[in-house]
Amino acid sequence: MIPTDDKFYKWIDAHIGDNVAALRLSTHSRHDIDYDAAISQIECRRKFGSKLSRTLASAPRFYFPSVLAGEQSTSDLLAAWHSSQMPEGMTAVDLTAGLGIDVFHLSERASEVAAVELDSARAEAIRHNAGLLGVDNIEVVNADCIEFIDNCISSGRRFDVAFIDPARRAADGSRVYALAECEPDVLALLPKLQRMCRLLLVKASPMLDITHTVNSLSVKPVYIAAVGTPTECKELFFLIDFESQPSEPDIEGVTLTPSGAVTFAFMRSKEDAATIPAATAPVKAGDYIYEPYPAMMKVDAFKIIADSFGLSIFHPNTKLYYSTEAVDGFPGKRYKVVEVMPYASKIIKRFRSRYPAAEVAVRNFGTGADTLRTRLGVRGAGPLRLYGLSDASDSKLLVLTQES
Repeated sequence: MIPTDDKFYKWIDAHIGDNVAALRLSTHSRHDIDYDAAISQIECRRKFGSKLSRTLASAPRFYFPSVLAGEQSTSDLLAAWHSSQMPEGMTAVDLTAGLGIDVFHLSERASEVAAVELDSARAEAIRHNAGLLGVDNIEVVNADCIEFIDNCISSGRRFDVAFIDPARRAADGSRVYALAECEPDVLALLPKLQRMCRLLLVKASPMLDITHTVNSLSVKPVYIAAVGTPTECKELFFLIDFESQPSEPDIEGVTLTPSGAVTFAFMRSKEDAATIPAATAPVKAGDYIYEPYPAMMKVDAFKIIADSFGLSIFHPNTKLYYSTEAVDGFPGKRYKVVEVMPYASKIIKRFRSRYPAAEVAVRNFGTGADTLRTRLGVRGAGPLRLYGLSDASDSKLLVLTQES
């Protein structure tokens, strides 16, 4: 049973900043509330307060069935983007509901949502938290999703949209990366899913190879996105419309920020047909360097981005761009070049005395960032960012920049 009494939640509020280990010791023989559950709520609020800030603000007494459920849950930022991919007013089902964050966001756009969850504690938590959030269009089904799909087919029940986020770990806890190795196996389920929904939204590991995954699907996606934050690619997202089979899917890099999504869309055939820009004048102080967001790196639109924004490249394998004038709208970060130096022993020896602190990154440099940082003797902090990179002639450079 999920605690609902005031005493339970007031104790959590009173001890939200306390040492968890000390709390466990001081409460191990007390039984007036469920202290294990209460301490778990404190842990979850600390670990996932930022990731689920919107949900927790809307439901301060939101209940986490376990820390693992919080770790595996979608963030509010990602869940809001997932729901935006679904047309309003449709019926939807989340076949792997988990903590229910995607379900709650889907419910804002759908006419009704079925939340299918095998774990009974998580299913109970979804029901409880839906009440706290004032959501009344959710049906929670405590069942295996494959059985649920079979029951829908046998009864003729259909949904406009189905969402699925297959588990990316094997039974022994090891990571799996191929879609067929995830649980449930979406590839094997496609014929059945086609009978119970029109649109299928698949959230997958960012480690998957996009081309290999598309080739493994018996039904081709209409849309593929690499989705993440400015610092990390969080997932690959596939939208399959069983009633519309395109000759080629749209591919998009999507970077979610507090101020909105930064996107770049293209087709793979356009990237394949594009040519690598001709070498231009060497980079110099006062120029601008552009580093694509991780989601853009994942979709690999290297040539077409250079063409779209009129940028120069260092080397086909360096994956950075530069220009003499500042270019707006680039799907990544822009830095202004402070100094360009050859990677030579005399530069290495005096680098620390001139620049004792700088973030260090390497691109096509032949050595890792940590090795370069140690060799230069700099601290990894401050407003400066140093790139170790290879230019068009395969010369190694140290390019010192600051964010622009």
